[in-house]
Amino acid sequence: MTQETFSIPKPGSDQQAKIFTDWQRRIFLLLWITYASFYLGRVNFSVALPGIMADFGWTRADVGAVGTALFWAYAIGQFINGQLGDRLGARVMITIGITISALMNLLFGFSQAIGVMILIWGINGYAQSMGWAPIVKTLANWFHPRVRGKMSGWLGTSYILGGAISVTLAGFIAARFGWRVTFYIPCALLLISGAHWYLRARNSPESADLPTLEELEEEASPSEKTRDRPEDTYLGLRYTLTSSFGNSRIWMMGGALFFVNIVRYGFLTWAPTYLFETQGAAIDKAAYSSVIFPLAGALGAVFAGWATDRWFQSRRAPIGTISLLLAGVLAWVYRFLIPVDQWILGLFTLAAIGFSVFGAHVLIVAAAPMDFGTRKAASSATGFIDGWGYIGAGFQSFGTGLLVDLAGWNAGFIFWIICAFLGAGVMLLMWGYKPPQREYL
Repeated sequence: MTQETFSIPKPGSDQQAKIFTDWQRRIFLLLWITYASFYLGRVNFSVALPGIMADFGWTRADVGAVGTALFWAYAIGQFINGQLGDRLGARVMITIGITISALMNLLFGFSQAIGVMILIWGINGYAQSMGWAPIVKTLANWFHPRVRGKMSGWLGTSYILGGAISVTLAGFIAARFGWRVTFYIPCALLLISGAHWYLRARNSPESADLPTLEELEEEASPSEKTRDRPEDTYLGLRYTLTSSFGNSRIWMMGGALFFVNIVRYGFLTWAPTYLFETQGAAIDKAAYSSVIFPLAGALGAVFAGWATDRWFQSRRAPIGTISLLLAGVLAWVYRFLIPVDQWILGLFTLAAIGFSVFGAHVLIVAAAPMDFGTRKAASSATGFIDGWGYIGAGFQSFGTGLLVDLAGWNAGFIFWIICAFLGAGVMLLMWGYKPPQREYL
């Protein structure tokens, strides 16, 4: 990222702008590290799946129900915690969420019964939902609309690379120490990350005794410059509910994300098991191979965020539509055209799918909520959109497991492919929308 990425247009003074830019770098890095660490306590489950099924003799549908518990609890949490994030701020919300998630991972590692696992993993899902919406709210507080597409792309690499690192770590642990340890070690790492976040986080420039973005840009009137400090933007439950539930574009983005997350979590959840079963790879090797999906996705996220600001005047839908169409075609090629033993070609295709899926995903969950909710209700908009996405993810977890149990992997892939095209169709309806560049006038 360049100096211009963090710079603020029309600063009040060079010294003031430099201080603000330093804080932007500090906050962005903290946001990135903290949200990446959330995935330590989430994607470890996908690597543990073969071991859990082997130990207890459960079917894919059985363990898929555990994943569904996380996703649907996450969805419920997003609708609730998105609203709370605008009121309480990221520092409190994320500290609580990451701590509870750590404790649920510890308890899950000791679990023996599927009912207990479903309960614990559902609580973990709710705790995990305290992360993303407040993160996006904080990004909106610190960065101008002109660069939010670009910054969303970079921020998106946190959960993409965080997921990849977490899968790799879980694969290494599971192969050497068993699946239960893949939940114990993340518990400790999450607690460390939570303490680091609480000590260093600032919700907004005002929380760090700095001017707002509007004051530095001289966009706000004198009366606007002095109000709503220090937490700056929360205007009440009625406002945030209207900004999310009452906004048709946010409903459409939520619908698009419903389909996107079926594809995204289809690959994230089941790719290690798919490679383990179809290629006969050891679980650690299968986990390492599946990491190419989110790694390439990180590049897709950065590209998509940059491209919307550079070529489409911050319009998110065109890149989202094209990306999802490509994802559907590539998923069909991956399953139905490339032989299983052509693993190098398959790996490149899996990478291309990840590039496309995550490019669309980051625009919907990061850039679009800030566009539609503005920084005043960014957390609420994020929670509403992401909530619908995780309803889709939960539907995928059980649905994919059941389809593969009944009809094989072809049925699972057809399910994902159809959803990619449906997501593209929803995004196409918003092709021409361009977000406002001045939020407070």
